[in-house]
Amino acid sequence: MIKHIPNLITCSNLLCGCLGIVFAFQGNLEWSVYSIWAAMVFDFLDGFTARMLKVSSDIGKQLDSLADMVTFGLLPAVFLFHLFSDDAGYLAYLSFLVAVFSAFRLAKFNVDDSQSDSFVGMPTPANALFISSLLFVFQIYPELKSDELLAVFSVMCSFWLIMPVRLLALKFSGFDFKLNLFRYLLILTSIVLFIIFGRMSFPLIILSYLILSIVNNLTISNNIIGK
Repeated sequence: MIKHIPNLITCSNLLCGCLGIVFAFQGNLEWSVYSIWAAMVFDFLDGFTARMLKVSSDIGKQLDSLADMVTFGLLPAVFLFHLFSDDAGYLAYLSFLVAVFSAFRLAKFNVDDSQSDSFVGMPTPANALFISSLLFVFQIYPELKSDELLAVFSVMCSFWLIMPVRLLALKFSGFDFKLNLFRYLLILTSIVLFIIFGRMSFPLIILSYLILSIVNNLTISNNIIGK
């Protein structure tokens, strides 16, 4: 039974995704957002629990990707679709590019052994976090919301998922400050932004994540050249 505990937590992630889709179609977008955020907690806990219990399986790996596809692929696309106005027409269907490229991103991750300590392209949970937090930005600044901007976000977030850029993973091999400098900076930046901006901080945190990852890549490249 112990070896199935992580899979049970993964299924809780999937259940959050299903409920979030229901909430979106009911027009309850705030609870749809909370479903994504709850799923992110379960997504962290399943891997943490598997490592703690020292259990893993190919089924668990595939189940995790299938759950992520629903929760961090399809649900954000449905959520984004419902952010568009009734007058958006076919423009709103660009939101489903997020689901398509999430599937491609997850499939690629499963067969790419080079992503053990970093990611190539935006992880689907981070992408879903950015998309879901737009609701609170638009609640405070409604003048920013437009179908054209949402269309841009749909394309941009889809590109993020498959862009050939290596991004930080919060996986520490020891706690050496110099080796983990940009990971510590990301954690510190995220905490400061959340304290200042609350729920509105998440888009800024994702942008900070991108910037710090790119700077980290440049630093590594310069160090290699210097040697």
